[in-house]
Amino acid sequence: MALSKSHRVTMNDGNTIPLLGLGTYGPQSVLKSESEMATKVAIEVGFRHIDGAFLYENEKEVGQAIRAKIADGTVTREDIFYTGKLWSTCHRPELVRPALEETLKSLQLDYIDLYIIHFPVSLKPGKEKFPKDEYQKVITDSVDLRDTWEAMEKCKDEGLVKSIGVSNFNRRQLEMILNKPGLKYKPVCNQVECHPYLNQSKLLEFCKSKDIILVAYGALGTFRYSSWVDEKSPVLLEDPILGAIAKKYNQTPAQVALRYQIQRGVVVLAKSFNEKRIKENFQVFEFQLNPEDMKVIDGINKNFRYLILDLFQDHPNYPFYDEY
Repeated sequence: MALSKSHRVTMNDGNTIPLLGLGTYGPQSVLKSESEMATKVAIEVGFRHIDGAFLYENEKEVGQAIRAKIADGTVTREDIFYTGKLWSTCHRPELVRPALEETLKSLQLDYIDLYIIHFPVSLKPGKEKFPKDEYQKVITDSVDLRDTWEAMEKCKDEGLVKSIGVSNFNRRQLEMILNKPGLKYKPVCNQVECHPYLNQSKLLEFCKSKDIILVAYGALGTFRYSSWVDEKSPVLLEDPILGAIAKKYNQTPAQVALRYQIQRGVVVLAKSFNEKRIKENFQVFEFQLNPEDMKVIDGINKNFRYLILDLFQDHPNYPFYDEY
């Protein structure tokens, strides 16, 4: 069963996005071929939304999987919704289009469906994704993100991308784009960490008021790779309340966490390299949480962020100091 039309939502530019997507990020320990396999399995299961990024260093393999599933007739190009991301070393306006063209070349696609600014902090341009000085401190850059946005708008006008959005922006940063003189296109989405321990209710309310879709990454409590996340962090899927609700509906805690987002009007990404889990994650359209259980899940919010990205915290555009 592929996602039906009812499993898509319309964005503020008129294009539609599937409510459930496959996240493709994997740590260095995961072979690139695993990303290709997971993408193929996901498309076979019914996923049509694939969330990738230049930073993940696996767009070539993900692109091969997409093209293989188009070639064997499982899907057409129009069925697939691919999200790519502009990395922080390419915020200068003249670097935006070349970065998008590099993603297109890796994927071997003529266009992508959504291109988003990955993180609001700008880094020094160059080959290094995390440029560092002799003291191992990240070398940042100073770029007006409104100029970056104008370059994104041009990429949309030139047909390289259908929709444009942002990721990890707080309310203030969204408003800066929305209030930009001469704004041509509003961001269609803001992709942020969002799960029952960080339910982003205020940011979600703000985004809805501006007709911007919230896209949730880390929806299952995020990966626990020591280079990014404190391994002592609470394990979301072991939460007893989530476990009890899952039992009540005869679902897994992961399925409940994903369903929770969909019922809030959030587009949700589920990342897995495991065939059984990819299949389970797709079953979220087969049940519905009642309003009381939705409220109970709201109640386990701790405003707990797994991904702090403190290596960027000295930059004026670091987004996580604001309440939302």
